[in-house]
Amino acid sequence: MRVLLTTVGLAGHLFPLVPLAWALRVRGHEVLVATTGDFLPTVLRAGLPARAWSSSGPVADLVAAGRLPGEEQRFAHGLAFAGVARRSLPGAEELVREWRPDLVVSERAELAGPLVAARHGLPRVELHWGAGRLTEYRSAWETESAAHTLGAPDVVLNPWPPSLRAAYAENHQSIRHVPYNGDAAVPRWVTGRRRSPRVCLTFGTLLPHLGGRDLGEFAVPLLRRLGSLEVELLVAIDDRVAAGWPALPDRVRYAGRLPLAEVLRTCAVSVNHAGQGTSLTALGAACPQVMIPQFDDQFDNAAATAKAGAGLMLLPEETTADTVHRACEAVLRSAGHRTAAGQIAAEIAAQPSPAEVAAGLEKRF
Repeated sequence: MRVLLTTVGLAGHLFPLVPLAWALRVRGHEVLVATTGDFLPTVLRAGLPARAWSSSGPVADLVAAGRLPGEEQRFAHGLAFAGVARRSLPGAEELVREWRPDLVVSERAELAGPLVAARHGLPRVELHWGAGRLTEYRSAWETESAAHTLGAPDVVLNPWPPSLRAAYAENHQSIRHVPYNGDAAVPRWVTGRRRSPRVCLTFGTLLPHLGGRDLGEFAVPLLRRLGSLEVELLVAIDDRVAAGWPALPDRVRYAGRLPLAEVLRTCAVSVNHAGQGTSLTALGAACPQVMIPQFDDQFDNAAATAKAGAGLMLLPEETTADTVHRACEAVLRSAGHRTAAGQIAAEIAAQPSPAEVAAGLEKRF
């Protein structure tokens, strides 16, 4: 079987696809990843064959939309993804005609692949990241390109544990979240003995580049405040981002990009933005979270996690160094948050692995 996997040019959108792509390859299927040219190096570092079907990705448009409020921002982000799809459609059409896939698997923000699959009568699968429905994305697509209708996929794969899903996602097919971190090595100190609880601060792969809140001006006072908790403070952020930050307090361990799955298993709390990859990796590691969502699905992810008891959520207008400090202190002292996170980790582990899902797709298509 030939499987075409499609993604917009963002790490947080590609990374959930990588374990499934490799599971399909291990079972002997041909796999090709299609994306924008500027993102090809990231795909190739995952060891997957890839082809560009247009030049530029959505980052510039997402940055422009970053200062808009709430639903307006979600709609603008949807327009950014719709614009990428519109630019990618000619290349997608050419690729499907030439390579002739038997199945198209797309992450939910990538639209060119599903549209061309529908034109050619190909079955398609959607990998549904995030806990939110994000109806604004569909509305944006309909506004951007009313001539191209987008039907429902044959299968929707959802890595969120069923107990955290909203009603609209009850019929989605489960797939276990297997973290993929790109080319991030495991430092020696990760597995060493710890003298105090470890707290990890991270803002993911996209948020630091969107130009909204100045994360450095926020993070450094926050780290100074958290220092009073007598914990080991760890900062996991891209080197290019941290280079523009003020000097970090002496007690903070700055680690650059890290393989979060291995690191968060050693942490008592994760302070994060509630992005898809970070949230599910923390949940799978049974690590409670203090979540500071900023846009789109992050609010839904944080709300679902907090409702399940696996952490605390702070809205942007509530977020200060003092409120995050109090939230971390509360989570560190609470056995309830650790217990809830452990229960969700067990639920994630019980979901079908990418290998099992690949076998099911093989039988169905």
